[in-house]
Amino acid sequence: MTAFSALKPKKVLFIATRQIGDVLVTTPLISQARELWPDAEFHFLGYRGRLEMLKGNPDIAQTIETSDRPKLKEYLSLFFRLFQRYDLAVVTQPSDRAYFYGLVAAHQRVGVLGGHPQGLTEQDKAKKSKSDKQNAWKKAISLHTVDVDYFAQHVITEKLRLLEIFYRNPLELFKKPVSVTAPAGDPITPSIAAQLHSPYVVVHPGPLTAYKRWPLAYWQSLLTWIVKQDWQVVLSASPAKQDLQLNKDILSLLDEETRKHVVDTAGLLTIPQAGTLIRGAIAYVGVDTSITHLAAACNTPTIALFGPTPPTNFGPWPNGFIGEQPYQLKARSQTVGNVTILQGPGECVPCRKAGCEDRASSNSECLDQLAPDQVIAALQSAINKQ
Repeated sequence: MTAFSALKPKKVLFIATRQIGDVLVTTPLISQARELWPDAEFHFLGYRGRLEMLKGNPDIAQTIETSDRPKLKEYLSLFFRLFQRYDLAVVTQPSDRAYFYGLVAAHQRVGVLGGHPQGLTEQDKAKKSKSDKQNAWKKAISLHTVDVDYFAQHVITEKLRLLEIFYRNPLELFKKPVSVTAPAGDPITPSIAAQLHSPYVVVHPGPLTAYKRWPLAYWQSLLTWIVKQDWQVVLSASPAKQDLQLNKDILSLLDEETRKHVVDTAGLLTIPQAGTLIRGAIAYVGVDTSITHLAAACNTPTIALFGPTPPTNFGPWPNGFIGEQPYQLKARSQTVGNVTILQGPGECVPCRKAGCEDRASSNSECLDQLAPDQVIAALQSAINKQ
């Protein structure tokens, strides 16, 4: 444990150069930093198009966008824009690039370190030795670092622990409720708003990668059941082609009468608009993806379908939870606050691999065996509790 630091920064840069979900899970960290440094100015650096999760965040004075694959000209422009402008950089991703930005931007740094394989095989030990060498320079330039633990440590706990060095008693970080700050809402696109009627359930079938998908026929069963309860279904999707096609494929399986009660948002909503949509829902059902984290942050009853991903690492955080770990590593169903996480069967669950074939296009047997009846039961229970 690094010794207590009395650093009181005036300007702080938070760095999250990954997906929109990775931006959202930094918000408890930002809120806690604001309590530590009420007069400091906070800026946030992330990839272009990924910072909508921070819309209206009262603690962020400025967002700075960069390409996920910048060319030399953009690197130079960013270098001169950032160079030593900050007292502290909080590096929330373990990538070399994120640390480079932190080194350029600030006099001091704290950061997350990755590359720590789980297990005790010789191959794992070799990988750990290699990652330790790669991480040596990051430790050398940082006041404090936190190791990623993909099985035992929740990602929000990981981020909050970046502030340990600034507390005499680091356990104080987890003795009060921790919440994720959802982005401020925007009015829903009129063409979609005109189709909505209460009560409705938001359903988000599309993950970023195929191995987190739930079978098409299961979505058909779920949507048919929801409509039979006299509830409307609102299908959520990103603008990505695979998400739009997935929703079309699901709709094609529905009978005509059921289809009349389903609204396809067809990727037309921004993140702030999606937040508004979800806040108005009686419940949300989705796969392991950023919109499911948004649903939990909006305090809507959230049913999350998890396959290879350990919920102990990246389960949607139940707002107001007190402590470091809301979830068990493995449970067919577990509910904490407004979030229910469902996992399929299998001794290998969760494996943290990219599906059974460990590649992005793979299927995951644990999700194939997560029956619609289990999801329906969880959804009904969540709605009945309201």
